[in-house]
Amino acid sequence: MAHDERRLQVLRAIVQDFVSTNDPVGSKALAERHDLGVSPATIRNDMAVLEEQGYITQPHTSAGRVPTDKGYRLFVDRLSSVKPLSAAERKAIERFLDGAVDLHDVLGRTVRLLAQLTHQVAVVQYPTLSRSAVRHLEVVQLTGSRLLLVLITDTGRVEQRVVDCPADVTRDDVADLRTLLNAAFTGARLADAGGKVPDLLDTAPPHLRVLVAAVSAALVETLVEPGEDRLVVGGTANLARVAVDFPGSLRPLLEALEEQVVVLRLISEVDSGGAVLVRIGEENAHEALAGASVVSVGYGTGDRALGGLGIVGPTRMDYPGNMAAVRAVARYVGQLLAES
Repeated sequence: MAHDERRLQVLRAIVQDFVSTNDPVGSKALAERHDLGVSPATIRNDMAVLEEQGYITQPHTSAGRVPTDKGYRLFVDRLSSVKPLSAAERKAIERFLDGAVDLHDVLGRTVRLLAQLTHQVAVVQYPTLSRSAVRHLEVVQLTGSRLLLVLITDTGRVEQRVVDCPADVTRDDVADLRTLLNAAFTGARLADAGGKVPDLLDTAPPHLRVLVAAVSAALVETLVEPGEDRLVVGGTANLARVAVDFPGSLRPLLEALEEQVVVLRLISEVDSGGAVLVRIGEENAHEALAGASVVSVGYGTGDRALGGLGIVGPTRMDYPGNMAAVRAVARYVGQLLAES
């Protein structure tokens, strides 16, 4: 076995032991616990090289070594495969998410489930409206001259606006308006739909012009101003369990989760090919997350990502297990939204 391959095995063993025990790892323990096929002296030698290359480091009070961010990065990059979840785990995901009644409930259940599976903080981004399409526009007459415009997107989001018309509207006009709006907008991506409103004003039949003019501002608002991009967060109590992994204080990380902006930016950057992204420590480019890792993936319908979901935890985490959980949950949420 080439030196490099053997050193990678030694690094893998160090990562696995440190993640499960939280104790710095020594060459003797490695020789006893792992079948590396070489003497403790050779392992010691390999560890010296790994340390020189910056993959492991020695905490000042200990004889053992721990992985650095660079070491975790190599470990993740060289994972030969991410073990799939067991049939029982997959069944549990299915059972847990199947009871959801609407989008809000799906996302709430998703973070609870991810937090349970990974013992980390779970985050899921609301589907961004700019990536959604119009499923249906409903027009409801509230009073003679007052209408409720309801936009329903293909991701299950609902946006409502009340519209005051200059005069009373007949029931037939409301029905005609509903037909006109759905013919113009159903299936259109929200990113493109706002641009269709001016055309509609020009092409509307004469008896609907006043009505279309009245609802056009509300239409532009619902189509163009997406509801606040936001995150659903679950499992923050899991951080208490790993507080020892955040030297100094958990506070910056908790504040980042609360303010959402930083985490939302990371979670929403999804890989178009559907790969699970792992950002380790300093790679998160924000000091509040310098001691944390973020494992995330896009979820959606077909090949279209609607948002991102993932977990945030210490750099000392079970990467293969967490990557598998994030991927499986995302796949199932995508299926659910496609069926809804």
